[in-house]
Amino acid sequence: MTFIVAEIGVNWDGDLKLLKDMLSHAKLYGFDAVKFQAFNENNVKDHPEKSRLMESSITDSNIKKIDSLAKQIGIEWFATPMYKEAVSLLDPYVEKFKIRVSDGRTIFSNTTELVECVLKTGKEIMISVEKPPPQNFVNNKKIKWLYCVSKYPCSFSDLDFTNIKYYNGFSNHCPKIIAPLKAFILGAEIIEIHVTSNKTGDFFDNNVSFDYAEQEILLQYMHESRQISN
Repeated sequence: MTFIVAEIGVNWDGDLKLLKDMLSHAKLYGFDAVKFQAFNENNVKDHPEKSRLMESSITDSNIKKIDSLAKQIGIEWFATPMYKEAVSLLDPYVEKFKIRVSDGRTIFSNTTELVECVLKTGKEIMISVEKPPPQNFVNNKKIKWLYCVSKYPCSFSDLDFTNIKYYNGFSNHCPKIIAPLKAFILGAEIIEIHVTSNKTGDFFDNNVSFDYAEQEILLQYMHESRQISN
């Protein structure tokens, strides 16, 4: 059965009321989990809206509120740590971690302190990579490899599912529903898609995100397919 993740990321804009609405919709449509990002000022120091971005990061000041909201609604949450101290912040609250493409890319030549910190937790790790995973990590059952084209956004023609069998799943940056649908049809164990509450709003990741109507259509298809296959 495919594990379907709604990447809320920074699209909740630090607004807990909006976040509750996004979590509620994710639960309603049948997502298995939602995902956030944990970064610090150094990670976003060159961004023109650094202060606004920091409002949507998982931090000491909001992590308990986010955890409480997720428990209240009844949906699992986890996050992408972007600096090593974020791993210990997240660890008491999450059952899995996600490594983004830029950090996953380094695994092909060498490991990093961030990756080592996540590995030491012993929890499941999803790692986005652009090419099939390196052999020295393939046999680690705790690691789930997600095929991801880092271009943001990418077109459907940028995607090549030829080698999808070498991955556990797919992390989507394509604004077309057909992209995650194809990964699903091809048997992806995990599918991660970016979500937004409103495509006409001023949210950071709207150019790669699916709104509520698109989420409902996509998840309805996936769940109906699950029932047929069962």
